[in-house]
Amino acid sequence: MSDNQHGMSRRRMLGAVAGAAGAAAIGGATGFGSSASAANGVLVPPGKRGIILYSVRDRISAAPDATGVPYGFERVLARLAKIGYKEIEFAGYTQSTSILGRQITPAEIRKILDDNGLRANGAHASVPSTLTPTTLAAFEAQLDIAATLGMSHIGTGSDPTNSNYKADWDAAAERWNILGEMAASRGLKLYTHNHDAAYNFLLDSGPLDDLGRPTRSSGIRKLEYFFAQTNPEWVFFEMDIYWAHVAQHRWHTYTDPDGVARTDIFDPLATVQARTMRFPLFHAKDGKRNPNVTNGYEFAPLGQGDIDYGGFFANMGAKGYHNPMWEQDNAPGGTADPGRSLQYAEISYKHMSGLRG
Repeated sequence: MSDNQHGMSRRRMLGAVAGAAGAAAIGGATGFGSSASAANGVLVPPGKRGIILYSVRDRISAAPDATGVPYGFERVLARLAKIGYKEIEFAGYTQSTSILGRQITPAEIRKILDDNGLRANGAHASVPSTLTPTTLAAFEAQLDIAATLGMSHIGTGSDPTNSNYKADWDAAAERWNILGEMAASRGLKLYTHNHDAAYNFLLDSGPLDDLGRPTRSSGIRKLEYFFAQTNPEWVFFEMDIYWAHVAQHRWHTYTDPDGVARTDIFDPLATVQARTMRFPLFHAKDGKRNPNVTNGYEFAPLGQGDIDYGGFFANMGAKGYHNPMWEQDNAPGGTADPGRSLQYAEISYKHMSGLRG
């Protein structure tokens, strides 16, 4: 899509929502800066080692208890800083009201970050699936929180659309270009986080079904189509490397427009290498290979799985630019092991900090 097409698309949508979509973009990707400590072989510089708080959500949300394990933002963030983490990706901004007698505020969270030498660098916030004055106002409120916390990025944990059809991905791209421009006008990069289904094949050709939708594929993957339809100055990506490897395991065949079955093995690393500056963030989530389960992998602390993070980070390009956030969906241990998520956070940090290449 050309720049002119992007502009025409924005104008049409902006008119539909009464001009509420914000001002001019701040374009271009950031440079590497002083964090690119590549000379000593460190693959993830100290200032780039991050965590998404979803991994320790059990302790962020925990009420004061007698376990001796940190709870709430103040205590959990202090423990993460002690482990060595520097960057925090949020998965919500609430904790137990029994800690303060009320809900914590973004300004109070910002002070905790500052007191511990931590930097907010993203959030799985709410990104509108439709554009109306109401949803755009809600998105502006998310941008306000991001500004209070000092973020560089704002995003979502969901794919731009769950659809397999080209028309829906076109609509999502048009919407995300508008939202990305809004974020850029506030100095933020808007990003989407992938699950494996986003790298399945787009249905964009062949005979139509009873609802007039295409039933076959030209062979392009859904999110890779979205790359080309969105403005690279406004829309960015957070590859969940675990789910990208699940996609490699699951989504490798499609039916072409002529009805012929085709095989195409997905390469997560090559996808990043082709557009490395559009991936400012990653989820560094590990998995043990298990071909007997649907996804082909099972969650594990970073370094205890089979995904080659050393090779991935050494070869993706733009060394020192990217911000990997450790995540493990099943890190919480529940009442039987309330300290497990923070233990896994420490194990994973040690592996991340030890990566060389």
